[in-house]
Amino acid sequence: MQEHPLPILDWASGYSRPNARGDLAAGLTVGAMLVPQAMAYALLAGLPPEVGLYAATVPLIAYALFGSSRQLAVGPVAIVSLLTASALAPVVEQGSAAYLHAAALLAVMVGLLHLALGVGRLGFVVNFLSHSVLVGFTAAAGVIIGASQIKHLLGVSFPRQEYFLETVRELFTSLPDVHGVTFLLGLASLLALIGLKRYAPKVPAALVVVIGSVLIVRIFGLEARGVQVIGDVPSALPTFGLPTVDGSVVRSLLGAAALITVVGFMESIAVSKVYAGRHRYEVIPNQELIGLGAANVAAGLFGGYPVTGGFSRTAVNDTAGARTPMASVITAVVVLVALTFFTPLFSSLPNASLAAIIVMAVAGLIDGTEIRRIARVRRSDLIGLGTAFGATLALGIEVGIAVAVVASFLVVFARMYTPHSAVLGRVKGTTSYRNVGRFPESDAVPGVRIVRIDAAISFVNSVNVRKLILAHADDLTEQPRALVIDASGINDLDATGADMVREVLMDVAARGVALHLAGVKGPVRDVLRGAGLWSDLAGRVHASTHAAVLAIDRIIPACTDQRRSGVDERPRQTISDL
Repeated sequence: MQEHPLPILDWASGYSRPNARGDLAAGLTVGAMLVPQAMAYALLAGLPPEVGLYAATVPLIAYALFGSSRQLAVGPVAIVSLLTASALAPVVEQGSAAYLHAAALLAVMVGLLHLALGVGRLGFVVNFLSHSVLVGFTAAAGVIIGASQIKHLLGVSFPRQEYFLETVRELFTSLPDVHGVTFLLGLASLLALIGLKRYAPKVPAALVVVIGSVLIVRIFGLEARGVQVIGDVPSALPTFGLPTVDGSVVRSLLGAAALITVVGFMESIAVSKVYAGRHRYEVIPNQELIGLGAANVAAGLFGGYPVTGGFSRTAVNDTAGARTPMASVITAVVVLVALTFFTPLFSSLPNASLAAIIVMAVAGLIDGTEIRRIARVRRSDLIGLGTAFGATLALGIEVGIAVAVVASFLVVFARMYTPHSAVLGRVKGTTSYRNVGRFPESDAVPGVRIVRIDAAISFVNSVNVRKLILAHADDLTEQPRALVIDASGINDLDATGADMVREVLMDVAARGVALHLAGVKGPVRDVLRGAGLWSDLAGRVHASTHAAVLAIDRIIPACTDQRRSGVDERPRQTISDL
């Protein structure tokens, strides 16, 4: 699929009435869901509720212009809100004008990083954060977010804590001060959200809870009885403005901006690919980076904070009938209408109900099904997952994810350090050779040990590979005492690996064992030639394992035309020429 600088030109040209009906229904549904969520997530980020609404307007339109997903619902999300609060709290004072400017600046920085990655076609960079690490980090973020909202559900107050364990300690300390009415209202809101999700999934549960809790607060005068509400929300549309740029603030936020960029993009691309597959079209990663970059720059320039695609809202968007990004434009219009006409109604909205909305939203971040799937597929991936989860809870968001990424790299290096290998035997009646551990009926070749190495050979594992080869050479006692290395699984060889091959050739020869190579790939051949080893292997490099065995048994003569036999791609050369 060809990338288009303005994907809207692709889908808008064939826009039809059925598309319009589906997009209208989806836009209205997601809009009703997004209004309360945007306010709740803004409070989670330490921002006034209207900032969340601003982030749910122009950014959605910007993504519709530049994004390649037709169902992705962009806007404020829980994880990015948590990351925003974590980034801003140490830099500027919450509640100040500087905090608002810093949030907008952070959005612009995130947007510019997205754009740089997209224009530079560097989307692969986000792959350095593995899926298992992201699952662990996301689960920990869900726990942290949920814990941070319990104080609102209980009606207690204490300063925002940097670490999860500190938050838990403060909660236990505050238990004697629980406000009974607030607790009952928060519990009722939570139960209503759970019930509506289970028994009436098409109903905008968050909006119903918002309306219901506002009515309860006003009818029973609960604000006068100590129930905390969000207060006045300005009825003002988002206006264009450049955030104040302070060099020291930019430097302080750069790491957080990079983290939000990676986490936000991975969350978005994961969900957008799911729905692109269902509707049989292609999502272009680099175009997605540009779309999310445009959305975040727009968020920063119009008084918002960082945004990305959300799991739950995208699911609702698709279920409600979204066919094109026009659904997001309609959602933005719904939020703009709410900002213009309905914000006075939100002044009596209790913080406990917003906290319940957040808790319900983040419950899905702890994906037990996916954790079990990862454990079933490859248990070693649980190391990165568990490290991400534990480190994020114990050390905080930014340090935790950094520790988890390092841990995942160490797991990869550990796999490289001890590469997989297999002793091969011939399958009866064929020229195929298989792992005798998995195919015990395969026949070993008398006097010949065939070993397949399944890894690139580099400075990381060259010592272990040398030990492996020499151990097999020492095991050979029966003539012709030949060791065949099936190199079909070796796709790279560095200088350290080439030095190891030189040493192995001498060590194996000293043991009276003939070393042969089979299935050597082009990049490895290039290194062997550059290291001057190709001539040392004259007559002992073969196109296949079977050809090596036949040559050792002298059933076929040693190869004299390496190009014709598939050993070497260079023009015709004989062994004597080497």
